[in-house]
Amino acid sequence: QVQLVESGGGLVQPGGSLRLSCTASEITLEYYGIGWFRQAPGKEREGVSCISANDGSTTYTNSVKGRFTISRDNAKNTVYLQMNSLEPEDTAVYYCATAYHYYCSGNYYESRYDYWGQGTQVTVSS
Repeated sequence: QVQLVESGGGLVQPGGSLRLSCTASEITLEYYGIGWFRQAPGKEREGVSCISANDGSTTYTNSVKGRFTISRDNAKNTVYLQMNSLEPEDTAVYYCATAYHYYCSGNYYESRYDYWGQGTQVTVSS
């Protein structure tokens, strides 16, 4: 059974950093496009970043460009989301999701993603 597990969330002050991890069982993430999504209280879930299968190209939603970096470590079967200069508006539950052989286009259509993790809470507050 495929499982995605996010970790690395927590409470951080504005301006601080966190690194989220997404690991998988039963699938090799190298062959999947991986998306990071987030859902803030009272808001719809939104796409944050994506890393493509094959060429590893990346996309970011405008609000996180220059602050967040998505990457993958194929040897560890893990995808990361490095989040710097965090703002209170980044507070949300963060989810990773997989799409087989997916090339990230800058659109974050949830229906395209096959497997989802349970989410990890990120809270940015002083």
